[in-house]
Amino acid sequence: MPDQQHLIPDSMPKPAGFTQVVKVDKTVYIAGQVSKTADGTVVGIGDPDEQVRQTWRNLEAAIKSVGVSLKNIVKTTTYVTDIGLMSSTKKVRAEFFQGLNPPTGTLVEVSRLATPECMVEIEAIAVLD
Repeated sequence: MPDQQHLIPDSMPKPAGFTQVVKVDKTVYIAGQVSKTADGTVVGIGDPDEQVRQTWRNLEAAIKSVGVSLKNIVKTTTYVTDIGLMSSTKKVRAEFFQGLNPPTGTLVEVSRLATPECMVEIEAIAVLD
C-alpha cells in the first residue's frame, strides 16, 4: 500500500467529511477550495477577483503544508457558476504564478457550488520534488 498522509492545515477551513490535502508518495491531491478563511468566513461575496484570490491563498496554504510551493502544482480543475468568470480566474492565477509556468487547467461551468455565496472552486494536483 502506498504511503498516505492526510492533512488539514490550521490555516485552511475545517472540512466536514473530507480531508483538505492527501499526500500519496510524491503526489499531492488538494480538495476543491473556495473563498473561505480558516474560520469559515466567505471572502469577497459578489467580488469574483477577491473570491479567486482567497481560493488561491487556500491552495497555497495546502501546498505549503507538504513543504513545497505553487510551482509544484501540475493540474487544476476550476468550477465557476458563470463562464463569464473565466477572465477573473485567469487574471488572478497569473498574479500567483508570476515568473512560474502555470499548471495545466480545466474550467467547467456548474449550476451552483456547495457554498451558495461562492462563485469559484478550484481543486489541484501537485508533485513533490
